[in-house]
Amino acid sequence: MTKRHVSLPAEAQEGLEAFLETVDSRLSSDEDTCAVVEDVLVDLHGDRDAYERWQDGERVSPAARVRLQGYDPCNATLESEYYAEKDEAAFERSKHLQWLWRQFDTTPMADNVEFALRFRRMLADHLFEECGEGCRFFKGITFTYGHNIAVGDNVVVHDDVHLDDRGRLSIGDRASVSDGVHVYSHDHDIVDQTKVDNYHTIIEDDARLTFDAMIRAGCKVGENAIVGARSVVQSDIPAHHVAVGQPAKSVRIKPGWEDVAEPIDEEHESARERRRLEYTLPEGLEAFDEFQRDLEPQGR
Repeated sequence: MTKRHVSLPAEAQEGLEAFLETVDSRLSSDEDTCAVVEDVLVDLHGDRDAYERWQDGERVSPAARVRLQGYDPCNATLESEYYAEKDEAAFERSKHLQWLWRQFDTTPMADNVEFALRFRRMLADHLFEECGEGCRFFKGITFTYGHNIAVGDNVVVHDDVHLDDRGRLSIGDRASVSDGVHVYSHDHDIVDQTKVDNYHTIIEDDARLTFDAMIRAGCKVGENAIVGARSVVQSDIPAHHVAVGQPAKSVRIKPGWEDVAEPIDEEHESARERRRLEYTLPEGLEAFDEFQRDLEPQGR
């Protein structure tokens, strides 16, 4: 065992419990999520006095007004808000919760590990499709929506990880995602980058994605497999294998797992396409192409 148990002083622990219980209860109630998020962020940023003066109609500077308005997620836009195929009803709530998660990470409390891990774990119950017991989420994690993510028990996601759930993302029990990892569930067409394909990306039980690895949309990292640092997974990684490189290839089987390890075959190369997710765009969508590129080869 390489870790030891650490706990907060009793008074700090009592304050943490009271805060988590209050926010969890409000998010579980019929109270407007947007209003809850705004209220919590005002207090976490220590801006209650200025906020109440502004609410009472007192004059504030333009900069202060922008800051105070920014606690309300309805006054913010996220990149994923522009995605045409998203589930609008699900996103309305997940946007607010994602704003709370992101803005919490800008506060000093985000570096208080005991407090921050428990706060993010509580938020995950409201934001994710599913979140198991004993999960730990560190600082700087970003999502596309959040509501298309299912996480098993005792999962650890470290700093500055991006979990793209424009499609679907499933992470199994005891999986470990190291700092800087990017896991994708959507791809852009190589000719027309405005054309998007969504996939179901799968990280199975006990898999480890190490520092700065990238997992392509629709790939599966098998049970108990390891993806080496800065590797780029372009196709399925078999269970119990160690894969490294760009693109990532198996270089060995984990010692002691040789008899149960999955073989490397063409199935792992082609399985990704079976995880493509179909979607339909809303009727009457006013779409636009921000690139305005000529997609025809020159001279044709």
